[in-house]
Amino acid sequence: MFVVAGAALAALLVAERRRPRRARTQVEPPRTLTNLALGGAALAVVAAGQGGTQRLAGQVAARRQGLAQALPTPLLRDAAAFLLLDYTMYLWHVATHRVPVLWRLHRVHHVDLDMDASTALRFHAVDMALSIPLRRAQVRLLGVGPRALAVWEAFFGASVLFHHSNLRLASDTRLAWLLTTPGMHDIHHRAEIAATDSNWSSGLSLWDRLHNTLRLTSSDAPIGVPAYPEPVGLKAALALPFAAPNDDWDQLGER
Repeated sequence: MFVVAGAALAALLVAERRRPRRARTQVEPPRTLTNLALGGAALAVVAAGQGGTQRLAGQVAARRQGLAQALPTPLLRDAAAFLLLDYTMYLWHVATHRVPVLWRLHRVHHVDLDMDASTALRFHAVDMALSIPLRRAQVRLLGVGPRALAVWEAFFGASVLFHHSNLRLASDTRLAWLLTTPGMHDIHHRAEIAATDSNWSSGLSLWDRLHNTLRLTSSDAPIGVPAYPEPVGLKAALALPFAAPNDDWDQLGER
């Protein structure tokens, strides 16, 4: 799986240089190397907990535990589990912006002043450590079996790489009827609170439509967080969640 993900990342990095959505603002390769270093640590944490989550999914399916397992056929159970996983990730994404302690971790991802496929890897390892009990709670409570978990995780990983890419697509708006697109997520990463408080979906775009949080147009604000106008390197990014509390949006007089 990691080999496939690496190949997909490389392909997107090449494609977005041919059809970029935005001009880069930071010096390369230091920025991309920082993102890859953060991503490597984050992926190692996720990999360490993956086996236990898969075993739990097997137990859930065998014992018919959780919401989706109440349905009568395997196909219905898997479809429901897929949708429930995707929806609860929408809710979790909202929480990572709204709950102060979660935002202090998640802002490591948002302070990147450019956005491309490497930004999809730019997460703090502690942030990813929290994803392990979250995923296990999802599996147990939602009734996610091993097949649904594998399909959704492959879809989710591909979607995160895709919608973070700096890729200009003529079909972006049409595709946004179904999936989270680079155009949608570009708006979410802008240093403007009204833009950042939209487009929370990470897979299917249905959830933003359901909650009226879909936004397809915005002002031309830069990418990032107003309180961090300069590049945040590896050492600073690792320390960022533990720094003194900061009103990240104070420069805009918001929040």
